[in-house]
Amino acid sequence: MEPIPLGEADDTALLARHVAGEPDAFGELVRRHRDRLWAVALRTLGDREEAADAVQDALVSAFRAAHTFRGQSAVTTWLHRITVNACLDRARRAATRRTAPVADEENFESLLEPHESAEAPAVRDELHRELLAALATLPAEQRAALVLVDMQGYPVAEAAAVLAVPEGTVKSRCARGRARLLPLLSHLRASGGDRAGPVGERNRTEGTSVPPAGTEQGGGDHR
Repeated sequence: MEPIPLGEADDTALLARHVAGEPDAFGELVRRHRDRLWAVALRTLGDREEAADAVQDALVSAFRAAHTFRGQSAVTTWLHRITVNACLDRARRAATRRTAPVADEENFESLLEPHESAEAPAVRDELHRELLAALATLPAEQRAALVLVDMQGYPVAEAAAVLAVPEGTVKSRCARGRARLLPLLSHLRASGGDRAGPVGERNRTEGTSVPPAGTEQGGGDHR
């Protein structure tokens, strides 16, 4: 019986085939998920080189640790957990500026990404840089929660599975992160014009791609 083509196999089957020694199975997993992993890493770290290195470290770790996968979560959740941990490892080593929390969390979502007009991509790029810079001031755990929930549109339960923490912890980290970001981003409300739609809808259609990989770097398991 001919095996199911790689492109038609589900993620769990692909991981099992990789563990069994099929040479192209893990590459198909990477093809499917690398764009989303890259988007999470870039927004968590705010630096393209650091994000690319974190994704590469995470994929190397996943490649080596595939035999430890027990199916207690979806493969995509497992990959995102490894990627977020790789990002947090890098973020904890970086010196980050932190701001004092404030109580007002009103309309945080409207500050995440101003409406993009076709005539002003440079304005959007500048606002995106400001957002990444503001995110970089947060503690790494708050940053990761906000990226997953408010920017990537993950349900709280799924973000909790990725971060391996209770749902209440995700909600708390998001609330504190929003409070810290508001004073840094409130000026966008006045200058950005109309706002985009719901965060989840906006970011699930985003097409950020991973830059071409450079020389492969090794990395320890980030689980």
